[in-house]
Amino acid sequence: MPEESNPMSSLWPPAPPGATDWLLELCGDGLTGFMPPAMPDAVWVLNAMYEHEQGPTDISYDEYHQARLADGSTEPHMVGGLAFDAVGITTGGDLGRARHPGSGWQRLRWAELARRTGDPMVPDGLLPSYRCFPSAKKEGSWPLSMIPPTEGSLDRETWNRLIASLTQYSPAGSDTRCLAYYSPLTLGATGDFDNPHVRAGRLRDAEILYDQSEAEFSPSNLWADDRSWALCTDYDLWATKVVGSPALINALLSDSEIEAVRLPWTS
Repeated sequence: MPEESNPMSSLWPPAPPGATDWLLELCGDGLTGFMPPAMPDAVWVLNAMYEHEQGPTDISYDEYHQARLADGSTEPHMVGGLAFDAVGITTGGDLGRARHPGSGWQRLRWAELARRTGDPMVPDGLLPSYRCFPSAKKEGSWPLSMIPPTEGSLDRETWNRLIASLTQYSPAGSDTRCLAYYSPLTLGATGDFDNPHVRAGRLRDAEILYDQSEAEFSPSNLWADDRSWALCTDYDLWATKVVGSPALINALLSDSEIEAVRLPWTS
């Protein structure tokens, strides 16, 4: 989209060259997102997953799609009272932005799924990703009753809540100057691997970064211009690392609308 017709251009114009130099020096290559160390504290905010109140637990996405291919049907199939094709979900870990899937779907906490399966929320030494919850899957495929977390992007509800927390714990509040970096992997054919795509704006206008950006993803990195906090949503992961003050991190850990965990091996 030409810059002059981009609705982001007035609120989040391109940042000057070199905006990510400090992250490159601190974190190394930012191809999938710059992953900062604790500054001075850190937490992982987990992307939301959902469970349908009538969804079948004994059929996996893979089995469902194989059956659809076998019968050649193009019409939505009713399974457990739900037309799954109409929901527009696939085998799980979908790339890109996501919202609450609608009626009948309820938030499924990572902690609850860990209790059911006996799997840890995140296995020791690993990061939140498709490798979590192997016991919830059948031959690697999730049951139709569940929508696993999105990969590479925060979901809309978690993004909203996280921005509200950042606003509360930033000295300048909603007027905090921020920068947003998008990995070239999130920009498709327009991604430039040599020139980082960074925009500058204010925290009060963060909503547009989700709804009207060039990418189908939330920003790979968002940080305060004073570097008091920073986020990294890695392209390959199911969660966002937040680094900042102990007050901010403790607030996220205790927030009932956000599911956050400490992963000491990543700090």
